[in-house]
Amino acid sequence: MDKTKRLFLKSKRSFRRRLPPIQSGDRIDYRNMTLISRFLSEQGKILSRRVNRLTLKEQRLITIAIKQARILSSLPFLNNEKQFERSGSTTRTPGLRTRKKQAYSSIKSEFQSELKQR
Repeated sequence: MDKTKRLFLKSKRSFRRRLPPIQSGDRIDYRNMTLISRFLSEQGKILSRRVNRLTLKEQRLITIAIKQARILSSLPFLNNEKQFERSGSTTRTPGLRTRKKQAYSSIKSEFQSELKQR
């Protein structure tokens, strides 16, 4: 088959249409926390339009609603408390340099012991 005929063949993959993230009855408002929370990441950032699959108008309205909710303290500006929490019982692992030094010293001692045996 030559190239001109190959261009017009349809792919055989099935296509499932996704449901829109905002139904026609949903109201985009700063008080609608269940709707707003769907468009925020775990860190509290507003997700992009491509990720949300929203129209430009819907994305603008969502962004305004999220910013209003943040100003009125319904939503936190950042949600990264768990990242920076540190418990006192955790032990630090040695860094890369100390691991290299330990590996080098063990190899050096093995080599010296082999030399002594000869």
